[in-house]
Amino acid sequence: MKELDLTQGSVPKVLLQFALPFLLANLLQALYGGADLFVVGQYDDAASVAGVAIGSQVMQTITGIILGLTTGTTILIAIATGGRNDREAASIIGTSACFFTLAGVILAAIMVALHGHIAELMHTPAEAMADTRHYILICSAGIPFIMGYNVVCGVLRGLGDSRSPLYFVGIACVINIAFDFLLVGAFGMRAAGAAIATVFSQGVSFVAALAFLRKRGFHFDFSRNDIRFNRRLSGRILKLGAPIALQDALVNVSFLLITVIVNQMGVVASAALGVVEKIVVFAMLPPTAMASAVATMTAQNYGAGLTGRMTGCLKAGIAMSLVFGVSVCAYSQVLPETLTAIFTTDIAVVNMGADYLRGYSLDCILVCFVFCINSHFSGQGNSWFPMLHSMAATFMVRIPLSYLFSHINPSSLLLMGYAPPISTLFSLLICALYLRHNNRKMKARQDWATNTTDATTTLIT
Repeated sequence: MKELDLTQGSVPKVLLQFALPFLLANLLQALYGGADLFVVGQYDDAASVAGVAIGSQVMQTITGIILGLTTGTTILIAIATGGRNDREAASIIGTSACFFTLAGVILAAIMVALHGHIAELMHTPAEAMADTRHYILICSAGIPFIMGYNVVCGVLRGLGDSRSPLYFVGIACVINIAFDFLLVGAFGMRAAGAAIATVFSQGVSFVAALAFLRKRGFHFDFSRNDIRFNRRLSGRILKLGAPIALQDALVNVSFLLITVIVNQMGVVASAALGVVEKIVVFAMLPPTAMASAVATMTAQNYGAGLTGRMTGCLKAGIAMSLVFGVSVCAYSQVLPETLTAIFTTDIAVVNMGADYLRGYSLDCILVCFVFCINSHFSGQGNSWFPMLHSMAATFMVRIPLSYLFSHINPSSLLLMGYAPPISTLFSLLICALYLRHNNRKMKARQDWATNTTDATTTLIT
């Protein structure tokens, strides 16, 4: 495997080199996730589109929780790698294998048992209920594959290898798209066919990732003896990963609650919301990928004690993210219908989705700041602050505004589109204040350390 030393070289150059495979992997993952909605939209009616949209929103919440938890593994491995502590890295990998295997099985069992109740809690339109249940049930059975894949990729990225996960996602993307057309288009299996294609592709990707690790190994000694449950390391993984998972869960819960609000506006509004959420997934890929790279690079430099590179990494990440964020926002203001029409041929869904996208696209600019700042703190082991301000923005701003706007104009999603950027702006203000406070605190510590060293040197002299 090709591992980058993120503590050496030009910060922007190294960050971009590490982030590009992240971006491509996320793009492929979004492609095979969006393929379900795209193919169903080409062959089936609005009810089937709504079923896949609602079901995939639920599964996106679960995936976000899994990704957040496994990020704890990535950060701990990156800190150990930066500190050149190979034994610690090996123990973290072994503990993660045990911990997440158990977690995957338990989570899958819970979701399979509750899939029908979840569809009802989403206030799914009656026309889309059967499709939604089928999609959630089948995808829930594949949760162990999602868990396993994210653990393997988290380990690789923590070690500085962001390229190999790209290949595994590529495999899943090709298989999922091919089976979508086969099962949905040729066999007419609607949402159930899309779900089967997704689970099968995830399983193959996970097996390929495991085979790769077994063949290539690591740059340090790792054996079966390292694969055991370590209580201390499990606690550290949870301490770092749980706030990130909760943060992602809260963001996705807000999506689910907004989906519930919109579902009561009818099947066209429900389908339009699902279409725009898929578009936004693609639009958020660059800032998300850059933020993930910022977290890992910050962690390695934190482990090495290089605080200056950590600040440079944050600034470079924001600047590079903005290039894409501003472009997407500008395009969405002028030609939003060309984007919503990608996922459906229903004119009513296209137009309602375009109204929603105009406001929502402003968020593509604001998240460039918030995502990278969150990762800056998470990379230092502080994952609680990102969770707290995300919780405040979600429940104090986004959900109340969405509910209010839906009642002001219940026949359109135009006003609701402005709830996400207003919520993110609220988060950004909190982040700016906390970042300023944290920088002052860090500078005070450095000044104290410098003065102490100088005083000791003078005394000795």
